[in-house]
Amino acid sequence: MMPNPTEPVLPTHDDPVMRTGSEVVGGPAGKRIRFGPSSAWWNATRVLILLAVMTFALGLVQKKPCYDGAWFGVGSQYSKVCYSDMPHLYQGRGFADGAVPYFEKTPDENMEYLEYPVLTGGVMYFAGVVARELGDDLEAEKKWFVMVNALIMMACAVVVVVAVARTSGRRFWDAAIVATAPVLALNGIINWDLFAVAITAVAMMAWARKNVVLAGILIGLATAAKLYPVLLLGPLFLLCLRAGKLVDFAKVTGAALAAWLAVNLPIMLQRTPDGDWKIRAGWKLFYTFSQERGADFGSLWLILQQRGQAMDIDTLNAWVSGLLIAMAIGIGALALCAPRRPRFAQLAFLIVAAFLFTNKVYSPQYVLWLLPLVVLARPRWRDVLIWQACEVIYFLGVWLYIESYAGGEGSKGLSQNAYHVVILIHLLGILYISALVVRDILWPDRDPVRRDGSDDPSGGVLDRAPDVLAFVPGRRVAWSGRGYEDDADSLDNARQGVPVGPRGAPGDMPGKISA
Repeated sequence: MMPNPTEPVLPTHDDPVMRTGSEVVGGPAGKRIRFGPSSAWWNATRVLILLAVMTFALGLVQKKPCYDGAWFGVGSQYSKVCYSDMPHLYQGRGFADGAVPYFEKTPDENMEYLEYPVLTGGVMYFAGVVARELGDDLEAEKKWFVMVNALIMMACAVVVVVAVARTSGRRFWDAAIVATAPVLALNGIINWDLFAVAITAVAMMAWARKNVVLAGILIGLATAAKLYPVLLLGPLFLLCLRAGKLVDFAKVTGAALAAWLAVNLPIMLQRTPDGDWKIRAGWKLFYTFSQERGADFGSLWLILQQRGQAMDIDTLNAWVSGLLIAMAIGIGALALCAPRRPRFAQLAFLIVAAFLFTNKVYSPQYVLWLLPLVVLARPRWRDVLIWQACEVIYFLGVWLYIESYAGGEGSKGLSQNAYHVVILIHLLGILYISALVVRDILWPDRDPVRRDGSDDPSGGVLDRAPDVLAFVPGRRVAWSGRGYEDDADSLDNARQGVPVGPRGAPGDMPGKISA
């Protein structure tokens, strides 16, 4: 039976885990279920927002032991697994003294200036101003700094959930996977990553709605908050190349560059007494710091270093860059040679996952970069929960490992060998979900999003667009208006709207290519 394209995809009908779990509350949604008007107060969006707020609130409860004093102890913030950068950086980066980021030095001898991109620095500075106004002393100010930032990050979490719901087309209930994610609760206030994740999620929503310039502006702003969003331009280039949408790619790239320059140039450039312009040292630190740091927590390179395979910085950077480039080439080949053009969210997830897999450091909150992308790329509760289980194990392991040497005399924690196992579990989790996404690209009939006849809900101008360039062995693949064709004349037929027969009929699973 052909699915109704106006009705949402119900998780209890579509997802095996949700279908089984629904038995506890009476079973899957019935055939007579009716969908109320979108104007109804208690609609899906408000349910998702409530779930996100509840999940985030549970994360704040989990951090309560640290809020009550463990943040400022010797090692209990690690043994209680409630560490956050926020209270430490309030004083360590000069916000307690009202220092202006990038223009004034920090009191930390090991970090001369703030080591964050400008928009994230702006959020930190704003929270510092509020904390100084509300706090009576330094300890109170630190707590206010955490709470103000926590409220901002909670708002960002809500934005992410709503953006994912509105990028998913008929599958807006997939956003519940984000809203109830354990990693959202555990990592939400470790750092300010949710700010960049929220802007990136809205950028993807804008692209899905064919607001190309707005999507570019938001990608530029997200890159001014964290570096990783610029990676999304790579998949967009490949997909636009295959679909003949390079004008749209030029628009999104130009808008991204303009937005990034608009917020960075005022801080980046400094006029010398001689009247010349130079790059401000405070602005540049984020980029030089990333380049000059060695192998750090959570990375494959740390395992190699601690097992006697230490490398100097130049060699390490060469290996990191080489491996990332090799993975990017593989993703590019997949984008151009897959039997059906991959979905934007699939390639976006793969390139960010490749970046994290090869990076010199993996902080626990980096999992938030992948969370919305995973849900858009592979919306299956079982697979996402398996991946999150690996990340929760890493979350617990990294703090207990730090506790083993930072907690003072007599402290207990995780041994180095055990920590290496934890890192490998985290890396295997990324490989597991990535392998499933690659499988869905190579065999589109396995893709949950495309099983009902959809093409690419997150694709915007790419959705149902015909291919003009592809390197599928022995065939060209293009959208004909009713389905995908795979013969040598598919492109011409697609442009002319020629029917494709049973494979393109409504309700089929287009893209299933026989051997």
